[in-house]
Amino acid sequence: MTLAKRTALVTGAGRGIGRAVALGLARAGAQVAVLARTAEQVQETVRLIDDAGGVGLAIAADVTDDGATQAALSRIVDTLGPVEVLVGNAAVVQPLGESRTIDPAEWAAAIAVNLTAVARLNLAVLPAMLDQGWGRIVTVSSAVVTRPASMIGGNAYVTSKAALEAHTLNLAAELADTGVTVNVYRPGAVDTAMQAWIRDQDGTGFPDLRERFHRMHREGRLLAPEQSAAALLSRIAGSATGQIWNADDDLPR
Repeated sequence: MTLAKRTALVTGAGRGIGRAVALGLARAGAQVAVLARTAEQVQETVRLIDDAGGVGLAIAADVTDDGATQAALSRIVDTLGPVEVLVGNAAVVQPLGESRTIDPAEWAAAIAVNLTAVARLNLAVLPAMLDQGWGRIVTVSSAVVTRPASMIGGNAYVTSKAALEAHTLNLAAELADTGVTVNVYRPGAVDTAMQAWIRDQDGTGFPDLRERFHRMHREGRLLAPEQSAAALLSRIAGSATGQIWNADDDLPR
């Protein structure tokens, strides 16, 4: 199937994996709405899309702000048309540390970004997708879901990603045979700003995680965002649904 002329929305697309996915969708012919909190970053992503001959729309908004996301969706519909491809990539890794030291409000805020906001957008674009009998939804998760004990100090992040996968696969089962596919993407270990931020911390409450990320960086085992995005882009137009896609599956053995 082709993505040409489809309207896509990528959240967290101001940098890193989200930016790489947005650029890849544009190169495949999609019109891409780029959403993130920082205006300068989304504008830069759209500039890159424009330079590549694509069609982009920059939207600065906080995915946890329901009013802002509804306004963003209205702007996308008015400018590009209803969202047909949605990649929910926006996420935060904080708070990190021993769970007994974490402010419950900060824990809940992470769930709001990584889970609630993603689900809310999925549900918001769903009616239009079902009306036309075609849609592609991908939620960006993490392989940490398969080994939660490997990220001690990141309870909010691990919890949110595990719940996100349950939401995604349940939704996929509900939408079977509708023409709307829903899949999980695990991007692998990628050299992003989030990775760099963890390496720059003193590791209080998460020393093993910090050391592992430093080791992977030293050994050159981190993927570039473009490498990870390519694994998602190679699958997104297809008809498979209810799957968990791993970037690592596409790496040479």
